[in-house]
Amino acid sequence: MSLPTPEDVQAAARLLAGVAPRTPVLRSTTIDQLFGAQLYFKCENVQRTGSFKFRGAYCALAQFSEPQRGKGVLSYSSGNHAQAIALAARLHDIPALVVVPHDADVAKMEAARGYGAQVVTYDRTKEDREALSQRLALERGMSVVPPADHPQVIAGQGTVALELLQDFPRLDYLFVPVGGGALLAGSLLAREALGSDCEIVGVEPEAANRARQSLKAGHPVTIAHSRTIADAAQATALAPLAFDIIRSAAPPMPSATDAQLLDALRFFAQRMKLVVEPTGALAFAGARDGGMDIRGKRVGIIVSGGNVDLARYARFLSD
Repeated sequence: MSLPTPEDVQAAARLLAGVAPRTPVLRSTTIDQLFGAQLYFKCENVQRTGSFKFRGAYCALAQFSEPQRGKGVLSYSSGNHAQAIALAARLHDIPALVVVPHDADVAKMEAARGYGAQVVTYDRTKEDREALSQRLALERGMSVVPPADHPQVIAGQGTVALELLQDFPRLDYLFVPVGGGALLAGSLLAREALGSDCEIVGVEPEAANRARQSLKAGHPVTIAHSRTIADAAQATALAPLAFDIIRSAAPPMPSATDAQLLDALRFFAQRMKLVVEPTGALAFAGARDGGMDIRGKRVGIIVSGGNVDLARYARFLSD
């Protein structure tokens, strides 16, 4: 597969017009005062399926040929991409199967079923999800659309940053959560498409800092079984396509601990009345606790998702 381009991000934005809502950008006087900066929260937690993932999934399935549409799509995910593929497949009238960890967030798994996808579970400590997915796809003749290693997925995810930088072109920083790397790679392409000088910053869980390790090593580094509450950022490695884009830009890569993520979740709930999942709080936690001096700056924060089991969310807020 060839690398996506800045023009692909712009084409994805045109494709998504009228399909993926242009999500709101919220402000908080309290947080601006605490930071001594102006923060702009891009709320993808209210996107269709509850996360930015719908953008990339829809764009990828839009490229399917008629034979591919008839056979169906297969993907693997910890939850958000599964939901996104399920809904995008329904909108494109394509059968869908998603491979999900058996211990995935229950709300995410049920949502994928609710959108019409068949859900197959696996044990992430014993089974290789990509090998399982490839075997199932071969048996059923389905096309695989991975969560990050796909040019149209990356281009679609880049429309989040594209919208934010169009609405607020004078941002100094944009903090982006990092799992498989598609959102960060797409954000870098969006910046290039607009000719912006905004500095893009990737934020990942401290226990799963594969991107930072990969940039240091010069190749994708695998972390097989990371333990973090940021379940949507537990990809074992950066997607190769995303890594190539990220490596060229070499953005700053601070990380956040689980304790810092919990503090961020409480802030969103108490001060901004937003339900945010742990991975969705990564960018904010990185801006607040990642050691970068943002005083006096205009700072974009991508709130990437809000899909969290309510019982689990209640424990997060009370811990």
